[in-house]
Amino acid sequence: MNKIRKGDEVIVRTGKDKGRRGTVLQIFDDGRVLVEGVNLAKKHTKPNPNEGEPGGILDKAMPLDVSNVLVFNPKSKKGERIGFRVEDDGSKVRVFRGTGDVVDI
Repeated sequence: MNKIRKGDEVIVRTGKDKGRRGTVLQIFDDGRVLVEGVNLAKKHTKPNPNEGEPGGILDKAMPLDVSNVLVFNPKSKKGERIGFRVEDDGSKVRVFRGTGDVVDI
């Protein structure tokens, strides 16, 4: 069970995009995450008339290391670390370490 999952709203801790929020689009096996609208790089593309793609300079989201993001807690309006707790019925849930609230509602 991963602490950060696809679809989570995260906040960036370090780097040029520190403090920005976005949704996780993809998680890679080597411990990196792709966050929407964060860590953008300029990609120069040639036009491809066969596929109808125009050429030019496009913004492409690049992956961040998973240690550089925190899951956003809507109650405290901050990024918080994630832990696990086993409920009484035996199910394992993700919880915010600061408040103890369940992440998945």
